[in-house]
Amino acid sequence: MSALTSLCLFCQLRAAPARQKLPLTTSWQSVRFASANALRRKPSRMALSRDVAKPSLQKSPKRFQNSPFGAMNLTEANIRGKPQRTRSEAEMKRSSSFGTKDGSVGGKRKKETAVFKALKMQTSLSPVPYGRRNAIKARIAEVDDFHQFPILPSVCDAIYKNALEGLTEVTPTPIQRVAIPTLVDRAEKPKKTKTADDENLHDFDQFLLAAETGSGKTLGYLVPVVDAIKRAEVEEKIQQEQEEIKKREEEKANPNVWELESPELSSKENAADVARPRAIILVPTSELVTQVGKLVKQLSHTVKYRSAMISSSLTPRRITNSVFALGGIDILVATPHLLSSIAKTNPYILSRVSHLVIDEADSLLDRSFAPTTSIIIDKTAPTLKQLILCSATIPRSLDTFMRTRFPDIRRLVTPNLHAIPRRVQLGVVDIQKDPYMGNRDMACADIIWSLGKSGDTYDSDNIRVQGIGREPKNLIVFVNERETAESVATYLVQKGIHAVALTRDTSEQRQGEILETFTTGKAPPTTEDIKTASKMRKKFLNDAVPFAGAQSSDSSYSKNGRLQDVRVLVTTDLGSRGIDTITVRTVILYDVPHTTIDFIHRLGRTGRMGRRGRGIVLVGKKDRKDVVKEVREAMFRGQALI
Repeated sequence: MSALTSLCLFCQLRAAPARQKLPLTTSWQSVRFASANALRRKPSRMALSRDVAKPSLQKSPKRFQNSPFGAMNLTEANIRGKPQRTRSEAEMKRSSSFGTKDGSVGGKRKKETAVFKALKMQTSLSPVPYGRRNAIKARIAEVDDFHQFPILPSVCDAIYKNALEGLTEVTPTPIQRVAIPTLVDRAEKPKKTKTADDENLHDFDQFLLAAETGSGKTLGYLVPVVDAIKRAEVEEKIQQEQEEIKKREEEKANPNVWELESPELSSKENAADVARPRAIILVPTSELVTQVGKLVKQLSHTVKYRSAMISSSLTPRRITNSVFALGGIDILVATPHLLSSIAKTNPYILSRVSHLVIDEADSLLDRSFAPTTSIIIDKTAPTLKQLILCSATIPRSLDTFMRTRFPDIRRLVTPNLHAIPRRVQLGVVDIQKDPYMGNRDMACADIIWSLGKSGDTYDSDNIRVQGIGREPKNLIVFVNERETAESVATYLVQKGIHAVALTRDTSEQRQGEILETFTTGKAPPTTEDIKTASKMRKKFLNDAVPFAGAQSSDSSYSKNGRLQDVRVLVTTDLGSRGIDTITVRTVILYDVPHTTIDFIHRLGRTGRMGRRGRGIVLVGKKDRKDVVKEVREAMFRGQALI
């Protein structure tokens, strides 16, 4: 062993040769570079990584910190410390509704087609399974005559003589085939025992009649109600006779010659029956009160009963005389708010109601009418036997209300519910193209002039409606705002078209005159219409003939520049619900409806009672063309709009 190794570590370091000192003549740059070379590390390719011993190179999720900038630039949502599974692009394409033109992605057909994609974005209808629709088709296939229903002969005769007078072929509609035998069923049902937990349990029967517009729902619920009233009258007479016989027998068994009989203080009519109707029909508007009230009155000509209708269009004295008549009332047609106000001062008016019908239930059970309608239901519940809801559409809000309030309600629906009849054709006019260039008013007037000059003033379906042989052309133009209705009607009058506007601002008397024209076709233009048209024609004489090709020799064109035998009604949704516009053959949708419910009700004003109809939609730059396209496809296939 050398002497160096025998020394300790400290001595070895002292004995080591010192570093060679740099000459004093070296510049300061050389000193700097020499020190840098001495401290320089080895090349990276010669050194191992510090992470070589770790089992995985995955970064630990330390980016998410409790700071404003802790979650920036993250590629995965690692909020809870567990990385989420990211979806591949192929999975994103398969799950999306966008694909090729034929609806396929990657050569495979999608499971769910995109036919109703746009409608699903705006619809608020409740779905009805097609299995239930097919079951109803098989059930109603064997019924083809009103005599097959278990109703009184007088009620059946009233249908042919009064309600459907003038029709050559009379057969029940699908909703009538389903509703009448079910509502007339008088089989005794076991009463339910109500407990403290069953707050929504009621003793009366609950039914929902849901069918497409123009399918005869009014007659579907009115026939069973009239039949029940007449049977109740017979039972009451038999009961009164039995009581009188029993009273006479008691008098004979225990005669008292010294007792005098007290004279009758009341009249022959029972004072307790005054203002106590047996059946009440609630409708949302005064126009529907008049329409339903007329049908109720027509049936009473053959089936003898007392009826009345009250609305805001009547005077207070007439309402009082109708409701508080000495003979009493069997059927009362009214609006909820008016009936509720009368019931506040006279509560006994609802003390004998056995049948309550809520027509247009989707409107009467919405936010505006639901509180008042619910109060009437609660007040009539002690004596109520049947509650009947009737509607052409079942919105999700109505479906939720029924499941909450009436969970045991029986739903009587038709196979074509929420579907526009295939006998109604729908056309689309793009107003952005030539010659309209975005002018919606001009497009509407041009369409009306084209329809007016096309001839065909006779009914091509060979159906006489209440003795009408030749019928004029009645058209309805639907708009979304009431201000638009007034401006469109004014524009059409300027262009030589007989047009009137129907909105909430129209007086009640004027509304009746207008609806009389478009429901029966018998009412001629009023004096006010003639004066207004004359003034507008003189004022806008230069624009009286708006379109080229209108010659004075045409049968539909007169010398004064007006379109003959054509009447146009410009209205909002006020005229789209329940109004039986049987003479209307064409409906023009000036504005694209907001929802599919509006589509159903507006296009339902034509093609009623099996007749053909036509709808025309004006589509502009900002309108939903995809919705209109899918409505047309659904109408062509005969499918429901949901």
